[in-house]
Amino acid sequence: MDFMTIAGVVLAFVAIIVGSILKGAGLKGLVGGAAFMIVIVGTLAAVLVQTPKPVFMRAMKMFGWLFKPPRLEPEAQVARVVEWSRIARKDGLMGLEARIDDVEDSFVQKGLQLLVDGGEPESIRNVLEVELETAEEHDTAAAKVFEAMGVYAPTLGIVGAVLGLMAVMANLADPSKLGHGIAAAFTATIYGIASANLFFLPFGNKLKHLVKEQAKIRAMMIEGLVSIAQGDNPRNIETRLQGYFVQEPAKDKAKGKGKN
Repeated sequence: MDFMTIAGVVLAFVAIIVGSILKGAGLKGLVGGAAFMIVIVGTLAAVLVQTPKPVFMRAMKMFGWLFKPPRLEPEAQVARVVEWSRIARKDGLMGLEARIDDVEDSFVQKGLQLLVDGGEPESIRNVLEVELETAEEHDTAAAKVFEAMGVYAPTLGIVGAVLGLMAVMANLADPSKLGHGIAAAFTATIYGIASANLFFLPFGNKLKHLVKEQAKIRAMMIEGLVSIAQGDNPRNIETRLQGYFVQEPAKDKAKGKGKN
């Protein structure tokens, strides 16, 4: 579970609810069925109009990444590639055939199959790079669905506020309804701005970051598989792949020792 996302969502609700109470608006000021319909449902409608079905469905599937992101584990992936390179040196590329079913990522599984089938290094690279680029573009487009929601929501919040004020103007003859009507009108603005800046835009940015990180790991795996096909030394492969991610600085084992 991604506790950063959970903490952020919880704090977002706390900020709005507590802020409303402290400002004197109370919880009732945040409840508005009309505002929900205009802003949230309207935003969803706008996104459905602009987004192709496959991209929208992918966006809904990726929504789960916010709370349970894909396991990247670059160090474990490097160790796996190094192990494969040692097996290939000892038993040949066919020795890796038994390892194909152990791979969960279909992208890496395909690359390992190409390697076992005796593909040329450049051929393996070209095939996997095309698939990587296509997958990254598709996932980035899906992440941008939430960015689009962050763009539409504030505007629809203004639409809701204007509609609310129109209702207020229609009841000018009854002063008892003015205060409540104006408050209800601005509820839509809160829905629009808050949902965009606390949820939709942050969701989109986080998903784009995860897509880039996943693409980086897959690029590293391409380099590793190509290196195995070229028959490179396992230690050289490990050193090369470690450059794809930032490593934590080693702990100072000499800490606490006296100076000479």
